[in-house]
Amino acid sequence: MKIALRFFASVREELGTASENLALPEGVLTVGAVRAFLQKRGGVWASALADEKPLRTAFNHVMCGADTAIADGGEVAFFPPVTGG
Repeated sequence: MKIALRFFASVREELGTASENLALPEGVLTVGAVRAFLQKRGGVWASALADEKPLRTAFNHVMCGADTAIADGGEVAFFPPVTGG
């Protein structure tokens, strides 16, 4: 499955990227599983997406929780709870 990733505000700054297209391995089927998969990259990925960070997520521009199923060609976004202008 291929998805688009988007990172906003402090998450984008910490990772040093605003977006990425990614082919996911088998078994990564939810927004939470995407986050866990990215954390396994280690370094800034593990830090920026750590479970203790209160990040908001969206799938295809709709706010969602970790258990939200993803689909091929979709977009998963990560951002802090409050972003500003």
